[in-house]
Amino acid sequence: MKKGNVYFMLLVLLCIAVPMITRAQGPIDPEDTPIDGGLSLLLAAGAAYGVKKYRDGKKKGNEPEVK
Repeated sequence: MKKGNVYFMLLVLLCIAVPMITRAQGPIDPEDTPIDGGLSLLLAAGAAYGVKKYRDGKKKGNEPEVK
């Protein structure tokens, strides 16, 4: 076998083995996953960032285009 084929096969085996090894806690129950707290913080941060960019653009006199 060529050296490149051996490296490719090792890479494929590694890509298959790593997810199986890292799955130590078993399957995750979707009902136990806390989404609300982090998601609302991300939405608030995104809204605050948008308002800041809008105000900065307005101060410079070039308002951002709304499509």
